[in-house]
Amino acid sequence: MKSGFDVGQGGWCSYDYHGCIRAGRRLMVLAIWEPIGGSDGGGYIWTDEHGWSADTPENPVSVLPFTLYRNWIGEGPLDLRGACVSVHLRGDELQLFGADCHFWVVGSEDRGRWHYNSSPLKVSHGRWANEPNVFTLHNDEALWHRSWSKDPELPPSLDDQLGECHSYGFSFVGFDQVPRGRFCMDELEITLSREQ
Repeated sequence: MKSGFDVGQGGWCSYDYHGCIRAGRRLMVLAIWEPIGGSDGGGYIWTDEHGWSADTPENPVSVLPFTLYRNWIGEGPLDLRGACVSVHLRGDELQLFGADCHFWVVGSEDRGRWHYNSSPLKVSHGRWANEPNVFTLHNDEALWHRSWSKDPELPPSLDDQLGECHSYGFSFVGFDQVPRGRFCMDELEITLSREQ
């Protein structure tokens, strides 16, 4: 599955947790689409601090600048165990304030979130990197961090969340103040494992 962003945002949003509190409902802010200027010269998407805010129930506190729910694009969950992910990430005047960028997953019924914190992602600054980030989603809890659980007494396993993943995206974690600046994404490709 490839998202080249040549014809729009593909359903990608930022999560505004503080906006959710004010509105009393889940609030997502659609990413901005640019038709040219991507890593291959075509389209790409971006967001900034006007679309995201600190997700304070997460431990540690996270920012979710890019979020996708599969049902937003009329698709069902995926089995991401062993999947390979390739993506270009770029910052324009992006201040991370010590944060790392991670891939994350949420499984069925929004029961919890796991961040792939053993594989921090490279965010190029001011231009696209020559090569994308490429990583494999190993089904090993020692390589991930569960940042949130709907039911702390019965937290979901990584296997459950990866095996029936209906939401995923990219996070900033470990900052001493909320990151700000433009965060861009292009050429996201997910290749499912043949071992499923």
